[in-house]
Amino acid sequence: MSFIKNYFPTALAFFIAFVFLQSLVFKFTGSEETVIIFSTIGQWMADIGLPRSFADAFAQHGGVAVGIGELFASILVLVPRTRIWGAALGWFVMSGAIFFHLFTPLGIVRVVDAAGNTDGGVLFMMACGVWLSSLGLIYLNRHKLMALQSRFNNNERILEVAP
Repeated sequence: MSFIKNYFPTALAFFIAFVFLQSLVFKFTGSEETVIIFSTIGQWMADIGLPRSFADAFAQHGGVAVGIGELFASILVLVPRTRIWGAALGWFVMSGAIFFHLFTPLGIVRVVDAAGNTDGGVLFMMACGVWLSSLGLIYLNRHKLMALQSRFNNNERILEVAP
């Protein structure tokens, strides 16, 4: 039990940060792989009726925007005091990634270059791993959320009693 309490959360946090941080180079440099991914999603957005300007902006800047979210999640998850917020942000980012893999033309096994090579589903599996790790950290740190809820409820009561 002490292993889970003492080391498992840190291992989960390091896994999340590792996956996010190693992908930043691709997102921040506009690699071919990133361009293909976000262009595919942007085209899908336009095809389902979202404004073309929004779809084009997502295709062009989505990689950097997601990368910034992943960078913040990595920093937050590595600090024990903010770990739950990093886990929550990581969970939200990966929920989006999993959605796009499952419900858009991006697919689970996706094309990574102009030659048509695929990743064999590795990116999707990594997203699932980060999603589950983030969920695990949220569960292991649920007492922080409960304390925050209790604090919020106490402040509500104070406001109700005040004249």
